[in-house]
Amino acid sequence: MSKLSSPPPLHSRKNPFPAKILVSQKLNLEGSEKETWHYEFSLVGSGLQYEVGDSMGIFPQNNPHLVQELLEALHFSGNEQVKNKEGETFSMREGLMKHFHITQPSKQFLEAIVEKSPGATKLRELLHPDRKNELDRFLWGLEVIDFLLQQPPIRFTPDEFVSKLRKLQPRLYSVASSLKAYPEQVHHIAAIVRYESHGRKREGVATTYLADRVGKNTPIPMFVHVAKGFRLPEDPATPIIMVGPGTGVAPFRAYLQERKAIGAPGKNWLIFGEQRARCDFFYRDEFAAMQNEGVLTRFDTAFSRDQAYKIYVQHRLLENSKEVYAWLQEGAHFFVCGDEARMAKDVDLALHQIVEKEGAMSSEAAAEYVETLRKQKRYKRDVY
Repeated sequence: MSKLSSPPPLHSRKNPFPAKILVSQKLNLEGSEKETWHYEFSLVGSGLQYEVGDSMGIFPQNNPHLVQELLEALHFSGNEQVKNKEGETFSMREGLMKHFHITQPSKQFLEAIVEKSPGATKLRELLHPDRKNELDRFLWGLEVIDFLLQQPPIRFTPDEFVSKLRKLQPRLYSVASSLKAYPEQVHHIAAIVRYESHGRKREGVATTYLADRVGKNTPIPMFVHVAKGFRLPEDPATPIIMVGPGTGVAPFRAYLQERKAIGAPGKNWLIFGEQRARCDFFYRDEFAAMQNEGVLTRFDTAFSRDQAYKIYVQHRLLENSKEVYAWLQEGAHFFVCGDEARMAKDVDLALHQIVEKEGAMSSEAAAEYVETLRKQKRYKRDVY
């Protein structure tokens, strides 16, 4: 009797699915100061299921040019056998490519530099726990390679060096598609990080891996990262307000696809921002089609560089404060996705001001109203 074959293992963070790229397309047109890409991956055969609002974890690889530079600075051949904390053994080159974080230095690495370099008095002082902010400022734009190239050269044994490195972690990208619209696919938007500091070109590990070093047949290990706190309302009739500048528009593209696919009667309001309408208007045709179909009830844009003064998404909220408050009073859920440091704080302040003004409340009462939205899971943020 033939033995029944066991079901394929479930793909997860520990056993990611090797997805292949179907589409990689630059979203910015000529004249843009930014580099943002749209990616479509095949999930055929993976069994992976995600909900809109979730993220996917992607395991990147480091830049082979930087790996070679590190090997030369360390006087290693790359064939030395090393182990990670899990006890796996691989060559130094493979370790630096796939397993270790080789850009931003860890605290352990910095402590080793201080120990091996008597002249590193400034760094020694900055490692004091009370001076964390100063240390962060000092380290901005500096990487492991910078410390290794200092004179006199600092020497490590292979095992010693990898013991000072952190593990290379997966990067999370918001899902920008609905499985109901694109079965067995997942779409992402990524802003590519490239800059110069201390006379060297720097780059984001995962974003440049996807943009520069991945071919059609390169398997990209990925897994679903569930984000239950950023789900669409359970009742499809509930209105939603979505604030998503730049790559923050990703989950809202997915929301709109989902609500269209299920025929959700709820109103949808999207506020999108970028630098210039001419070259930074992501998914212009898609969103126009959704407006024509009635899926996208309201669509406001804020292009910061298209006029003498800057206009951002929070300004559009404030300009439409009466309507924003009316939607909230109707039970709308308020979503924000994108930059935590500035945008999300400015949008939060605008939301408080809108509630205070339109609800004729004190600032304390407005704060309580916004806090109630949070508690009712009607104010949801996916910020990074």
